[in-house]
Amino acid sequence: MLDWDDLRFFLAVARHGSLTAAAKDLRVAQSTVGRRLASLEENLSVRLLHRTPDGYRLTLAGETVRNQAERVEAEALAVERNVGGHDEKLQGRVRVSCTETLAVHVLAPCFVALQHHHPDIQVELVPKPLEVSLSMREADIAVRLAPSDRNDLVVRRVGRMAFGLYASPLYLQRHGMPDFTARCSGHRLMTSLDDVDGDEQERWAAELAGRARPGLQTSSHEALVVAARSGGGLACLARFRADPDPSLMWLDTPTPPPPADICILVHKDSRSTPRIRATLAVIGEAVGAMLPC
Repeated sequence: MLDWDDLRFFLAVARHGSLTAAAKDLRVAQSTVGRRLASLEENLSVRLLHRTPDGYRLTLAGETVRNQAERVEAEALAVERNVGGHDEKLQGRVRVSCTETLAVHVLAPCFVALQHHHPDIQVELVPKPLEVSLSMREADIAVRLAPSDRNDLVVRRVGRMAFGLYASPLYLQRHGMPDFTARCSGHRLMTSLDDVDGDEQERWAAELAGRARPGLQTSSHEALVVAARSGGGLACLARFRADPDPSLMWLDTPTPPPPADICILVHKDSRSTPRIRATLAVIGEAVGAMLPC
């Protein structure tokens, strides 16, 4: 008889490609993941994954099992969401995914206040530049700089983030003010890397400084702020972070960078759960107070 937990461990390895990454995601020992995977393959009498120098790869049988296991997972998560929606207690875990800058400067302080009022709510704040799946319970709430068109999600716009082009005074002393008519020739442009929330701002910067040399690329907005402060080059930064910083100078560009709407996303089946509803409320208040629409 198959054990659903074995399938869950198999899916983690199939998605991450390694026992180590799967164990970290599942919060168990690597040996436990290996043991569960071996148990599943023994019960099915078939090899599901091949170990290669680049990690674990699905066999043909593994592809079939993965497709079926994902359907089982989706049904199990749907049951969990539906049952959780009837939980009337202000207690339990709430996992929130968002960009690093919002996590550090907006959400962390408001979650401390939330837990003072509701000490039985356990918030897990996960700064991730890439999109997570609310349907697969990778998070309960996502705070993004972009909406979603998925019909199983509830989306609410709670704020707006403005951006600008910045450099340190020391960098400008060494390189001079950028000539935007020459598309910033002779300068260095630092950009975000693999940040799905910053596509429009990155396109704006690439067009504005198309002749600048490439500088640091990072998926961390905070690292970009520090690099610009240290004289690494030009960078498109969130104004609420960069404007108060005396080590950064705002540059008057021919056109302003496009702003980004800050949206809260939650699965429609879990939005009425009291602990999630309470967390949504404090996020909306905190973002709206610091970065109003």
